[in-house]
Amino acid sequence: MRSKLLPGVIEATRLTGAGRLGEAVAVIQRNLRGEAAAESAPTRALEPPTLDLVAEHVAEAEPRPASGEARRERGAQETPSGFPSGFAAGGLPTGGLPTGGLPTGSLPGLSEGLRDLAQRFGRPLGPLFDGLTPGSSPAPDLGMEERSFAGATGQRGYKLYVPGGYRGQPVPLIVMLHGCTQNPDDFAAGTGMNRIAEAETFLVAYPAQTAAANHARCWNWFNTADQGRDRGEAAIVAGLTRAVMAEFAIDPRRVYVAGLSAGGAAAANLGAAYPDLYAAVGVHSGLCAGAAHDLPSAMMAMRQGAAAPQGSALQQAGAAMPPTIVFHGTRDTTVHPRNGAQVIAAAAVSELRREAGQVSGGHSWQRTIYRDAQGHPDFEHWVIEGSGHAWSGGDPAGSYTDPQGPDASREMWRFFAEHPMPRE
Repeated sequence: MRSKLLPGVIEATRLTGAGRLGEAVAVIQRNLRGEAAAESAPTRALEPPTLDLVAEHVAEAEPRPASGEARRERGAQETPSGFPSGFAAGGLPTGGLPTGGLPTGSLPGLSEGLRDLAQRFGRPLGPLFDGLTPGSSPAPDLGMEERSFAGATGQRGYKLYVPGGYRGQPVPLIVMLHGCTQNPDDFAAGTGMNRIAEAETFLVAYPAQTAAANHARCWNWFNTADQGRDRGEAAIVAGLTRAVMAEFAIDPRRVYVAGLSAGGAAAANLGAAYPDLYAAVGVHSGLCAGAAHDLPSAMMAMRQGAAAPQGSALQQAGAAMPPTIVFHGTRDTTVHPRNGAQVIAAAAVSELRREAGQVSGGHSWQRTIYRDAQGHPDFEHWVIEGSGHAWSGGDPAGSYTDPQGPDASREMWRFFAEHPMPRE
């Protein structure tokens, strides 16, 4: 499949970059049919739903409201997130292509021909249809403030949760990066992190990716221009973090970043690029820092797993990866579970001990603890048996959650609390 698909993806990317969208889609369609380019029929016009999708995005000046976002049925086993595909401003493709198949009947509103196309190709084309099916979003958390940050590399809105117990005393801050098709309200509802913040007294910031930056609202973790220090989206999120720290009494030794899927991969990038800012990192169903640099490499990384390349810009930042906790389900068909192990492998740590358990009425799990060169237990890898591409222990009020546990949010907070920034 790889030898047939990859050339078509590269050619479609080239055509799209040249503004030849119809020809790009035709190339993908020919790949699905197993036809060589020379044997294919002349390019036909795009069918109306796809044409509407592209035209709507190109004309879009502001992100579409959260209430109009695509929503899939909640749950762990049958709700891949469409990570990380999308279209950048101007209709250029920016994402990788997940693997697997689409659930039957999951493409309402498309012509029968396009539904058949997506079903035969499987999940790789699924993200192209995000946004065509309206649905409801979780009710906004009234305790969250809506804010905006603008820096040299761009602007993003975000939601901020300030717990009732905050009275100006130094407190921790967790920056939470949502997955594809999600938004801050959805991610807050699904992870339940605000409830923990209220009980433990820390602030939570939820940056919001825009449809203008990525059609499926995925963080562009796979773009080299968005990965490194003082670059693109990494710089935006780091700047947003510092803005919250400047306004509130945030303990600079207790600032953390975590994310799901595309957000998890972006969190790994941030940890590698800003080890002086983030004391620890949480990666759920994501990939290691620098795992991809463009669309084809993102697709391969998601499908097969990928290690951080030697000599990458992130590695050249000159600092070790901060303490990191990783969660990944064994039945994740969107991001291969091997990627969770690669996050740990990139840190060059050694195994300390393993533990296992089972949630009552839920999933069994294995936790492996790793020590760094100084012998500190600074890395954890949680493998959730039978869980898919979903936040472990999450609340069904949010999308892409698996309530059958264990509770990733609580374990991440426990890990973060154990790992403040070392004193100089």
